[in-house]
Amino acid sequence: MAITVRPMTLQETALIIEYFHTATPEHLEMLGVDPTRLPPASQWQRLYEQMFDRPVEQRGGFLVSWLSDDTFLGFSTADKIRIGQHANMHLHITDASLRKQGIGVECVRRTVELYFQILGLKQLFCEPNAFNVAPNRTLQKAGFTYVKTHMTVPGPLNFHQAVNRWMIDRG
Repeated sequence: MAITVRPMTLQETALIIEYFHTATPEHLEMLGVDPTRLPPASQWQRLYEQMFDRPVEQRGGFLVSWLSDDTFLGFSTADKIRIGQHANMHLHITDASLRKQGIGVECVRRTVELYFQILGLKQLFCEPNAFNVAPNRTLQKAGFTYVKTHMTVPGPLNFHQAVNRWMIDRG
């Protein structure tokens, strides 16, 4: 399996929207996502169009596609970006049949390098739901250091939840 990790195209953002809008309530809960907070698809797509109209350093987020033999298998998004300082990342394997096979570890490792290079970071954080075992194991295997478990609302789609904060520090 040849894995490619690269900046996402605007056209591929539709796959993020589809992933969340077609996910089961159980999967969204495991991710810590409140389905009532998902924007309508057309509104969400307009937000991505506005993001892509700006230079990377002026965007509120940065998106990365994960592909296997040119087939989309997942993605990562970065938000809370302070160019040259830090950002938070999120990770998703969209095809359930590809989860729990170690693919995510390689995708995350390559994504980390991309974020540090493009965004000039010193620190990268990730805060998955504390009860979602897969991303927590993936982050540990990919070289992140556990920082703490705390209660927060990690992002605009999430409900208040326990998260594990993981970090890579190259400062």
